[in-house]
Amino acid sequence: MNNAEVINNQQQTKLLETVSRKLKLLHYSKRTEETYLNWIKRFIRYNSNRRPEEIGEMEITEYLTHLAVEGKVSSSTQNIALCAILFLYREVLKKKINELEIKWSKKPKKLPTVLTREETKKVLNNLTGTEWIIGNLLYGAGLRLIECLRLRIKDIEFTNNQIIVRSGKGGKDRVTVLPVIVKEALKIKIEEVKKQHWEDLQNGFGSVYLPYALEVKYPNASIETGWQYIFSSKKLSKDLRCGIMRRHHLDESIVQKAVRTAIKKAGILKTAGCHTLRHSFATHLLENGTDIRTIQDLLGHSSLETTMIYTHVVNKGPLGVKSPADSL
Repeated sequence: MNNAEVINNQQQTKLLETVSRKLKLLHYSKRTEETYLNWIKRFIRYNSNRRPEEIGEMEITEYLTHLAVEGKVSSSTQNIALCAILFLYREVLKKKINELEIKWSKKPKKLPTVLTREETKKVLNNLTGTEWIIGNLLYGAGLRLIECLRLRIKDIEFTNNQIIVRSGKGGKDRVTVLPVIVKEALKIKIEEVKKQHWEDLQNGFGSVYLPYALEVKYPNASIETGWQYIFSSKKLSKDLRCGIMRRHHLDESIVQKAVRTAIKKAGILKTAGCHTLRHSFATHLLENGTDIRTIQDLLGHSSLETTMIYTHVVNKGPLGVKSPADSL
């Protein structure tokens, strides 16, 4: 590696560190931060490691079109790459980007996969322990998997049968229903977490990650019982953001694997996973006659149009129409 390459690598590292700090400052999630940094690195590599300051709209357009044509990425992936690049230029480099003439990937119109009530019951019956509780929350409360895993003890209101989802998709808070079927198991789980937390404190640990600036505003909150993850990891691990040994929440892959295995055991041939339980929650509520706007609130959708897709998958056929063949 020559001196020019060393300097180039140092500049790129410094730039990415700046992007990372800016993302944290604007309260972007850790997952979004990792995604944006990855796409920015790929964009720079595609342009032969040239400094972004030297790259303009033409190169951005070429790269995004390349992703669609040669890379054959989905429209959503292409859009994420665009958002990352625009963040780099607008928020970090403070450089104005004019309108881009991009060849967009075609977004396929897909209906969500939904399980019947009997299929849902079979899947949940093939889950045990912590995964059973999580599965029932995904289906019974319409939670996204990451929302479920990020639940803290203080987010459960047993008296009102409510779950408070904090900083869901889009950074929004919402309230959804707590399924009665999991209440007792959830209470036992929380008592186990409290005991585990007490032991961690005795061993000099017990701190948990807090979102945004809460850790600065409330210095002792990170060791308070109410802030502990309900579905916590079995092992302590180093928080890469600050170097502190903490107990993070359960890894998504553990639940995903358990749900896939349960679906297979249930003999279901549909392409399904954790998010299918959320789709089934919405569809079954709709079949029960629940108002579409109530479902929108429970799911945390910004647009009613997003929720309306479930009207196409209820068990009465498209748009609730009964086939004339069934009237013969």
